Amino acid sequence: MEKQLAILRHDPWLEPYAGAIEGRHEDVIRKLQELTANTDGSLKKFANAYNYFGLHRERGGEWVFREFAPNATKILLIGTFTDWKDDERYALEKLSDGTWEGRFPADWLHNGDLYKMRVFWDGGEGERIPAYATRVVQDEQTKIFSAEVYFPEDPYKFKIRKFRPDTKPLLIYEAHVGMAEDKEGLGTYEEFRTNILPRIAKDGYNAIQLMAIQEHPYYGSFGYHVSNFYAASSRFGTPDDLKRLIDDAHELGISVIMDIVHSHAVKNELEGLGRIDGSYDLYFYGDGRREHPAWDSLCFDYGKNSVLHFLLSNCKYWLEEFKFDGFRFDGVTSMLYYDHGLGKAFGSYGDYYDGGQDTNALVYLTLANFLIHEVNPYAITIAEEMSGMPGLATKFEDGGMGFDYRLAMGIPDYWIKMIKEKKDEDWHPTSIFWELTNRRADEKTVSYCESHDQALVGDKTIIFRLIDKEMYWHMMVGDNNGVVERGMALHKMIRLVTLATINGGYLNFMGNEFGHPEWIDFPREGNGWSYKYARRQWDLVDREDLKYKYLNGFDNAMIETVSKLYDFQALPVDKLWEKDDDQVLAFRRGDLIFVFNWSPNRSFTDYGFLAPAGEYEVVLDSDDPKFGGNGLVDDSVHHFTQADPLYSPSGKGWLKMYLPARTAQVLRMVKPRPKRKTKAGEDKQPGRKPGRPRKTEK
Repeated sequence: MEKQLAILRHDPWLEPYAGAIEGRHEDVIRKLQELTANTDGSLKKFANAYNYFGLHRERGGEWVFREFAPNATKILLIGTFTDWKDDERYALEKLSDGTWEGRFPADWLHNGDLYKMRVFWDGGEGERIPAYATRVVQDEQTKIFSAEVYFPEDPYKFKIRKFRPDTKPLLIYEAHVGMAEDKEGLGTYEEFRTNILPRIAKDGYNAIQLMAIQEHPYYGSFGYHVSNFYAASSRFGTPDDLKRLIDDAHELGISVIMDIVHSHAVKNELEGLGRIDGSYDLYFYGDGRREHPAWDSLCFDYGKNSVLHFLLSNCKYWLEEFKFDGFRFDGVTSMLYYDHGLGKAFGSYGDYYDGGQDTNALVYLTLANFLIHEVNPYAITIAEEMSGMPGLATKFEDGGMGFDYRLAMGIPDYWIKMIKEKKDEDWHPTSIFWELTNRRADEKTVSYCESHDQALVGDKTIIFRLIDKEMYWHMMVGDNNGVVERGMALHKMIRLVTLATINGGYLNFMGNEFGHPEWIDFPREGNGWSYKYARRQWDLVDREDLKYKYLNGFDNAMIETVSKLYDFQALPVDKLWEKDDDQVLAFRRGDLIFVFNWSPNRSFTDYGFLAPAGEYEVVLDSDDPKFGGNGLVDDSVHHFTQADPLYSPSGKGWLKMYLPARTAQVLRMVKPRPKRKTKAGEDKQPGRKPGRPRKTEK
């Protein structure tokens, strides 16, 4: 290349792999030119498949239906309008490019009709749901899925046509509509809109990440085995219900990110894309790479332009039709490598560039980012990627793939390891700070302590790892149980230090903000198809006699604290102090100083560390009684730095504080300290006694 890519200039360790990085960059340019040759270079105009394929009603009321099925020899539409029998009047005509088309009078199809395709091919036939079906429903008795004609007479009209997400910082509330209610049953879009959205707004989060939106036949898959990529899951309500939910979120200033699955598809042939025209390789690989070895699903062949057309159009569809504000792409690691990243340590750069990269998938993901930001320049894209592939969240022009953020998937693993393997006395600030800030300078991340992954049966949330069975017996206000007090204290500290060190965004899974006590177990044969654990018990946090309200209150307060500092995530993380012997960590971001004493049994009076000279007030204290703490510090006392001739020229002084064991405090600079001249002409900061303990610890 004429000019070296920025990613190579900024990271000299990538130089040995410059050929691979520059090669994938050129591959994207070539594919973009190929796909947009007839659209004036616009990927947005290319990604228009959903406006052509599928069922549409034309202006005169006539129906037109199209399906891409080059291997088919005959296709009929069947449904409630044919009593599910073959009717030659509903036969489709094959066009020259492998597309099948049918045109039908206005009164031949009606809103609410169920339908499928009966597809014939050499040596076989089968019923299939159209690839571009936008509404798919399941019969309660037979459990059979069918497409549904969905053209309501009075479709929902968005009140807010344009919305710009708040990403300074991005604070994500990860949620699942179906399990968002107290009841032992399915939650709906409408219930989420009226019951859960107000909670999220009150909690201070400015984005929700909705899981399981694309239709999936098995509820227990958490939405990750998608069958119908253009259909919003009907088990939660209608497409208009989902649009109303998103519109209301926007009115509350909350952006809505969709958890999109383009990494694989369900194997089901009756419900999904598998052998939709009788062939094995229309959308997927036709060889040994067809089936995912770990997920029991089918892998897309990103080397086919027809597959790119399908997937890119899918991105545009959700943005334009539903006003989603972006996507969290699931399973990106699986897409990036021929071996799906299974069993690889990714301990060096050589592991990324050993010839195992799936270049076609790299190209697709980069094009998807191009398209999404062409449709909506303010859209948010997040990669769920665990290998650490360099450049994933770097701009394309700099040599990257164009995601806005990558998930910091190592952080929850780190916290699990700390809780499981380390004694409290071995929680070292140097390790904590390094883990939370160890990231590529040119990539923004979404940090999180735990997501839905840690809440599933077979795993444990942080609160359950810390407190376990004691949660069932000792969460009443006034019940002073040592295990619970330790767990609550660490829960608050873990969440605060993770949020305080972000360089992009922060994510929380619904219910974890107040320490939801139960795991997630979807209805299945093994639990008698019970919904007991596929719900959220909001009554726990609403009850005044339980301690969950304390954890929720602290979460609200820490979210509010960082939200008040505009562009918090972009401020430098300036480490002021870390001492493993004391287990004390302090760092500064803007006017805020975060101080943590991780020691389980050592409190410090007049503990000093260097900080910008000035006057500070306490704006958040994890030990505050309103957060379930002991109230050992008088938070009304202001803290003044103590002058030191060695450090005064640098504008710093000693900030001395009372640090109770296993607590965190956030200070805000009220004003810098003015300098005054001493008799000897030295600069000196006026002093004052540091904050003192409010009462004696037990």
